[in-house]
Amino acid sequence: MSRRVKEFIDISDFASLDDLIAKLEAVRASLPAFAEAELRMKGDDVFGRKLSISFMRDKTAEEAEYDERYAEVIRAAQEQALDKLQQELGVVCRLPTGRKRRAA
Repeated sequence: MSRRVKEFIDISDFASLDDLIAKLEAVRASLPAFAEAELRMKGDDVFGRKLSISFMRDKTAEEAEYDERYAEVIRAAQEQALDKLQQELGVVCRLPTGRKRRAA
């Protein structure tokens, strides 16, 4: 399982350029070094626009515990879905097991 998750911050109320810059600087200062932050504008002229910042962050202890607790259940559900799809298509595929192949 991944050790990081994607998080989003939306900024919708920015009246002046100075306020927007201040908010963006505050967000940048609070991000971890590995964040790989991206800024996008979302919305339209009818419903309004907002800036959306996406970045990577470490999982919290609660999220990591959840992943550990339900990893086998999630994997079993994925295998069941894959088996059903294979039966429909008549193709055999396997989920990766995490083992690396040796170079021949």
